[in-house]
Amino acid sequence: MKTILIADDDPAIVESTKFILEEFGFHVDYSYDGKVVYEMHDHFPDLMLLDIWMSGQDGRQICKYLKKDPQKKSIPVILISASRDVKKSAMDVGANDFLEKPFDMDDLLTKINNLIN
Repeated sequence: MKTILIADDDPAIVESTKFILEEFGFHVDYSYDGKVVYEMHDHFPDLMLLDIWMSGQDGRQICKYLKKDPQKKSIPVILISASRDVKKSAMDVGANDFLEKPFDMDDLLTKINNLIN
């Protein structure tokens, strides 16, 4: 079973996305602030879904951190944001893909499957 980590400060997005992903057979961990990413040392998710604008954390900074860490740089990252420049922001920090909020769950599932299967 593949594990996806969702980091988003909007509980409604976390809960609805978690529910759908679990229905499609994924194990889902989540964080409302993204700090958990800095605390990972042994067990890593198969993919991360990071919000760009989180309270106290910036998904772009988290992504930069991941892509510079030899142990974590291969973890696929999808950045999500309501910002219109999410594509540029995602590519600038080395994210593997991006989604604009609100996003279609079918689009998310397609992107996830393309990155981890």
